[in-house]
Amino acid sequence: MKRFVLTAVAAIVMSTAAYADAIKVGVVGPFSGPFALQGKNFKAGIDAYMAINGNKVGDNTVEVIYRDLPAADPAKSKALAQELVVKEKVQYLAGFYFTPDAMAVTPILQQANTPLVIMNAATSAIVTKSPLVVRTSFTTWQTSTPIAKVAHDAGVGKVISVVSDYGPGVDAENAFKAAFEKEGGQVVEAIRMPLSTNDFSPIMQRIKDSGAQGVFAFLPSGPTTLGFVKAYNENGLKAAGIKFFAPGDLTQESDLPALGDAALGIQTTFHYAVSHDSPENKAFVEAAAKAIGNKAELSFPAVGAYDGMHVIYKMIEATGGKQDAAKAVEAVKGLTWVSPRGPVLIDPESRHITQNIYLREVTKADDGTYYNKEVQTFEKQGDPGLKAAK
Repeated sequence: MKRFVLTAVAAIVMSTAAYADAIKVGVVGPFSGPFALQGKNFKAGIDAYMAINGNKVGDNTVEVIYRDLPAADPAKSKALAQELVVKEKVQYLAGFYFTPDAMAVTPILQQANTPLVIMNAATSAIVTKSPLVVRTSFTTWQTSTPIAKVAHDAGVGKVISVVSDYGPGVDAENAFKAAFEKEGGQVVEAIRMPLSTNDFSPIMQRIKDSGAQGVFAFLPSGPTTLGFVKAYNENGLKAAGIKFFAPGDLTQESDLPALGDAALGIQTTFHYAVSHDSPENKAFVEAAAKAIGNKAELSFPAVGAYDGMHVIYKMIEATGGKQDAAKAVEAVKGLTWVSPRGPVLIDPESRHITQNIYLREVTKADDGTYYNKEVQTFEKQGDPGLKAAK
């Protein structure tokens, strides 16, 4: 059955794609359910890119087709991708919020003659699963490594690690541990929580009992990160002087109004802040805020999607609109541009994005709103996790 589906995919794509009325991009993401805001940001980033750059590449019109995947579900993810390729005849696949969903799609890419542009899923290994995968988001190795130096420089010698038990969480745990131990620090305990965890009080007690001076945490952005940061404050860890370190998923901008003063002073390292000061970001934020309808809901998946469309447009340009996945991917190896997040590069060997990582601190503006203020830049960061993935 598997062989039949893949053969059908290849046959239909080869016979029809070159004559399609429009070049179709299939985007899979969470457009309903608890992570719907992340899918909404995917769409805002895509809409912003097309509003600024138009919906045509040369003579080719670009059409985006969305498929909803409310929560991590690899089997459904693969089925949706196959439907997009076979039934909708998309030439490009993109999106994918969760790692397991992206991983499930990689086996069909070669025979489908379809590149996959990762707009969020953050496990390093995804790009190693197929030569047709390109990433425009980030990895948790990339964003979690610099915060170890921040913790060490803050005088913290002992840290407890708390992560969600799935690919990016394990990557974050390993990245922080490797970098922190290199700085001379010690991870006294490592806790992995099921993705479904929403009662964090027992975890907070374990953190208190560990004797650690700080906690490193990673959870996928959404309701769980909001709950974790609230629990950190409500269970007295902040008052006890236990310092909080994390990649930027934990303080995404859309959560800051709900966290309020409880988030003030929390430092995270991440590839993007809505407050990033550049002409490119100002134009992006204006267009994306208009697309999403409420600037307060704008968050990092939007910039991954925006830059993902930039890469796809470059692929279409290089292939003249014809379906040639290998040529499309080859054309963007080494591609550089100035993103809303800053200067970026698609690494020609890994097809992963090289970018600045910023230390941000939650700050309160004069108008009472909260934002992530960039206070330090770690320039041209690749993905240390790719060595671990091999």
